[in-house]
Order: sequence, then structure tokens, then C-alpha cells
Amino acid sequence: MAKKFKVILLLISMSTCLGLMSSTYSRYVASTNSDINVSLSKWQILLNNYDITNSQNSNIALEPVIEENEHVAQSKIAPATKGYFDIEIDPTNVDVSFNYSIDLQIQDNNLIPDLMITKYAIIPDDYIETEELSIIYLENDSITNSMLYNNNIDEFQFKTFTIRVYFEWYEGVEELMNDEDDTLIGTLAVTENASFKMNASIKFEQIID
Repeated sequence: MAKKFKVILLLISMSTCLGLMSSTYSRYVASTNSDINVSLSKWQILLNNYDITNSQNSNIALEPVIEENEHVAQSKIAPATKGYFDIEIDPTNVDVSFNYSIDLQIQDNNLIPDLMITKYAIIPDDYIETEELSIIYLENDSITNSMLYNNNIDEFQFKTFTIRVYFEWYEGVEELMNDEDDTLIGTLAVTENASFKMNASIKFEQIID
């Protein structure tokens, strides 16, 4: 009976010893969950104060400005009339480089082939109307440009700018319409309330590489 008790006592002692050894060779262990927050680049473009980034396709009415002529009714066009319309682009909430392209078109131009979009100017947000603008003549009725984000400037932000697009009813050596054609347009304005429309298809796209 005493011998059996010694064996049991020995087993108990070994178990205690192994438990102590396990504690001696264990390592400090700690665990936790961490949140890693990365800010997303902003992408919001306003066109004439209208947010166009909420949908893939937007239609915006742009108001043309007709140059004053004492011989022509206000806001009306006639041979030799000139005018323009402004496209105001606000990319202040954009954090990436991007391209923009503007395709310009006069609808139903067969009716008045001498009515054409001729040139444009880029106007900064601090422009004063009396200042002279740098005029760029159009090629293929399109305007394209790249706006590059500058990481070398702390808290860089794009600025609002305006693209002023000029059009005119051309009268000159290379005009395509004669006096009879011009007169017909004036007649249609009476009988059919004829008008003309210009279209500007504008696209913005992030520069990836």
C-alpha cells in the first residue's frame, strides 16, 4: 500500500514539474485589432456650378452672349454677328491629374454654313473683363488639355477657370453663303421661327500613367 502511494506521489510530482517547465519556456503574447485609414482622392467637377460627376451623362444649357450691334436687335444674330459662350470648370475638389476634351458642333450647320465656332480663350478665376486674352484658334472643332496635380506644393488645389468659346456668322472672301442665302435665313426666322443650336460635348478623365 505504501509502495502504491509512492508511485502516485511520484506521478503527481512529475505533472507539477512539467507544468512549471511549460511556464518557464512560454513567450509573451499579445494581440489586438487595428484600423488602417487611407484617405480617398477626391473627384468632383462642377461645370457652370452644376455637379457633373453624379451621373455619366448630363445636359446643361449654356447661355450665349451676342456682341452688341446698333443695327441688329439685342441677342439676335445676323450676317457678321459675333458672340461667345463660357464654360466654367471648377476642379477644386479633385485630387488627381486629369485630361479634359471639348468637342464643339453647330447643329444643322447645312442651313447656315457661314456660322462657325472659330476660337477660344482660357480665362483664370481672377480675370477682369477689360484685360486682354490670349486667343487660341480652333483645330477640328475640339479643345483638349491636361491638368496635372502638383505634389511638390503643400495642400495643392486646382483652381476654377473658364473656357470662352467664340462663334461668328462669317462674312468675307471665303464665305459660303451669298446674299440670297442670307436673306432666306431671315425669312425662315419669320415663317418658322428658325434658330440655331451649338453643342459642346465635354469629357473629363483621370490620368492613370
